[in-house]
Amino acid sequence: MSVVTTKLLKGDLTTINVDAIVNAANSSLLGGGGVDGAIHKVGGPEILQACKIIIKEQGGCKTGEAVITTAGNLPAKKVIHTVGPIFEEDADVESQKHLLANCYLNSLRLAETHHLKSVSFPNISTGVYGFPKRLAAEVAIETVLNYQSTVVETVIFVCFDDENFQIYNNILK
Repeated sequence: MSVVTTKLLKGDLTTINVDAIVNAANSSLLGGGGVDGAIHKVGGPEILQACKIIIKEQGGCKTGEAVITTAGNLPAKKVIHTVGPIFEEDADVESQKHLLANCYLNSLRLAETHHLKSVSFPNISTGVYGFPKRLAAEVAIETVLNYQSTVVETVIFVCFDDENFQIYNNILK
């Protein structure tokens, strides 16, 4: 077992050439806005068709869980779809952090199962799901840095916006 190497990039997740990109999906797996919409748009209809098969078999994807599909037209080999928690101010923060950590853990486990050496993650749940960006970054980084694998070698955190990039950059220093 070895510790996974991490990298940080500012850019478009759909252009990253890795074994798997992680999609911040919704539980229906039918596409949406933000990262999810971009992945479905660039990846093409093959991804949606693969998601429909998963829906037929298991009825979608629960918060914190992950499923894997083809990457269609993306430069990646696979797309790992995970459903992040919708942040609620009144709810228990620790249980919400746990659900978010599960997104990263279950995605990494799925990558390992499918012998994928490099994985790129977006900033899960920090868009319309409203998870505080710094808190989400802390959960993501801690989860990945504590993950040990015999398969996954590299994790790239891909930040689309300057704010997330600066947060990740400061934490990773």
